[in-house]
Amino acid sequence: MTQIKKCSMRRLNLEGSKVYLVDNLKADLESLLENFNAEKIFLLTDESSYKYCFPRVSHINKISVDRTIIIKSGDNNKNIMTAVEVWKALSSKGADRKSILINLGGGMPTDLGGFAASTFKRGMKFINIPTTLLSMVDASVGGKTGINFEGFKNEIGVFNIAHAVLIDTSFLDTLDKENIKSGFAEMIKHTLIYSDESWTQLKSFNLLNLNLEDLKTLVADSISIKEHFVQADPTEMGIRKALNFGHTIGHAIESFALKSGKPLLHGYAVAYGMIAELYLSGKKLGFDAKQIDKISHTISQIYGAYMIDEKHDETLYELTLHDKKNEGGRINFTLLEAPGKVKIDVDCSKDDIKAALAYFRQHQSKLVNS
Repeated sequence: MTQIKKCSMRRLNLEGSKVYLVDNLKADLESLLENFNAEKIFLLTDESSYKYCFPRVSHINKISVDRTIIIKSGDNNKNIMTAVEVWKALSSKGADRKSILINLGGGMPTDLGGFAASTFKRGMKFINIPTTLLSMVDASVGGKTGINFEGFKNEIGVFNIAHAVLIDTSFLDTLDKENIKSGFAEMIKHTLIYSDESWTQLKSFNLLNLNLEDLKTLVADSISIKEHFVQADPTEMGIRKALNFGHTIGHAIESFALKSGKPLLHGYAVAYGMIAELYLSGKKLGFDAKQIDKISHTISQIYGAYMIDEKHDETLYELTLHDKKNEGGRINFTLLEAPGKVKIDVDCSKDDIKAALAYFRQHQSKLVNS
């Protein structure tokens, strides 16, 4: 498992992209920015993060309100129009290729900010400071940047590793339980694709009685698991696709909810996607049915019921056709033979997908009626 470096003034390593767990954000960020001209340092955040998180960095040397770009919150604003706003702001404020953009917030500003920085002037450096659990364990690491397009998740983007990622788990005390749960879904996914032992450890964590110190250790483990797959396959040509478990159907559910005007938090959609794709894992790879039901039950106890009428199955199927793993008309899934035993590029038919949705719906009905 990749070692996550404990950041300090003495040990800070600026060669390439690094992920750091920090205890002193002010000292560590100031050290990172030491060689940058203050006039070339910009910060991007969204309205919510500006309210709750920006005050924790506003006193840091070289960070200025005048060079802070504030965008609207919400995944529905992770689009080309917002990217254009960021490019215009960078241009008007004098940014160039020697500038650096600090992205402060959840997955939306880190994804969009990374994309905007990667394409402005053909590329400027950026630092991610994720402030939500989801962005800490998923969106801010791994080199994926992007925006939504035409109602589809992350349809436009580039691979570009951040100059640095600073993980300060003290930001998690600004989150409500729903957003903690949203990030926890990605942690569930990481353990399921990595090992039975890591899954067993994670499922014993008590989300109802949240202990941030204990969660900090699990965050480090989760990031390490993701880095394990990213380093083996930086541009997602092979085994990195393991990280897409739960996402093919999960993204379809998320896009459906968005189009319906009732958006779901990303982690909730992934959790529901994992339940459906666990069914496919049993059907296609022989994952033990009793274990599938137990894992699905554990996930459902956290995320509750989400009912989608059978009449929408065709729409959900059409949405899976836009998944970026698909090739040559095949709908490719990442599935499991068991926890820690991953198989990528598993071809699933329309009937398979509808059967998975039927399993999900049946499972959700039991939850509602229990």
